[in-house]
Amino acid sequence: MIDSRAAVITAFNEPLEIQRIQLPELDGMAMLVRIDASTLCGTDVHRWEGGLSSDSVPYITGHEPCGFIEVMNAPRTDILGSPLKVGDRIVWSYVSCGHCYFCMVALQPCLCRGRASWGHNRSDRSPYLLGSVSEYMYVPVECQIVKVPENVSSATAAAASCAYRTVMHAFDRLGAIKAHETVLIQGSGPLGIFASALAREQGAKKVLLTGAPEGRLAMAWKMGVDDVLNIDLVDDASERVKWVKDHTEGRGADVVIQAATNGAIPEGLKMLRDGGRFVSVGVGGKAVVAVEGLPGEMTMYTVRSGEPRHWLQAINFLSSRADRYPFEEMISARYELEQVNEAMSAMSSFSVVKAAIYPHGVHSIPGH
Repeated sequence: MIDSRAAVITAFNEPLEIQRIQLPELDGMAMLVRIDASTLCGTDVHRWEGGLSSDSVPYITGHEPCGFIEVMNAPRTDILGSPLKVGDRIVWSYVSCGHCYFCMVALQPCLCRGRASWGHNRSDRSPYLLGSVSEYMYVPVECQIVKVPENVSSATAAAASCAYRTVMHAFDRLGAIKAHETVLIQGSGPLGIFASALAREQGAKKVLLTGAPEGRLAMAWKMGVDDVLNIDLVDDASERVKWVKDHTEGRGADVVIQAATNGAIPEGLKMLRDGGRFVSVGVGGKAVVAVEGLPGEMTMYTVRSGEPRHWLQAINFLSSRADRYPFEEMISARYELEQVNEAMSAMSSFSVVKAAIYPHGVHSIPGH
């Protein structure tokens, strides 16, 4: 084995190419993982479309991997201190420097200026394989490793490597949800749908969701929401705000989770009760928020990415609640590596909830 087939973006807004990328040298405790499944994220689509100015081609797309340890040249442990071995199925965290102000003093490693992530790193420079839509992927020494339990499929675990761990981070910032509180979620993508299950598990009195299209709303119902509003059918923002007020005795939601686009923030703030809590989860887009008209008192958080513990929390949640929520149905489309352009288009058009790509072939046995 001297190289890895991978889906490479060579030009923005152009079809991805399947290329053979050389394998990196493994220094110290760095590992090589055989990718079992990689899910796609809205960020992958934005990067493909050229939405992030820092990106340069060529690079391997994808930052949501799950796979089996293929090569490790030195002993290594997972995030809980358990020994790792070749063949273990894992997910792994991003890398922070560990010694800057944000890492050591503020204890906010997501803001580390030396932070490294995947799915936008040039594939013509060592270590080459830092994108997950590839047969193999390089795992740096600094990553924290989380083993994947048997009852969590590789595709679902891969989704935990981005959307789900970011939601875990958001709920950490929010704190406890009280039994009398109503949670409103803006957005019916993977972030919003997973947040629905978490809000329900944390004891919310009522969970509301606004979003579209209908297929994604159907998935939200399965995750335990009490009511949904299809925004494709209600164009007037004031009517959407009224819908929330009507469900909350005129007050507005106690908690609003923005999981759609930053452009939804102004509307979401109008749906929040005085004194409520608002969290905007790491998605793109721009908005201008007028100070006039904000709730009389409020707490607002913005969240992006996650800390290593959030990868662990997401995997544990998927495993411990596997019999309560249809997490597997979130993976609404499965593709071979050669179908990556079809998968990206499906994510771009919102025709699927979550697309999974299997670089070594789509599995015939669910759960593996």
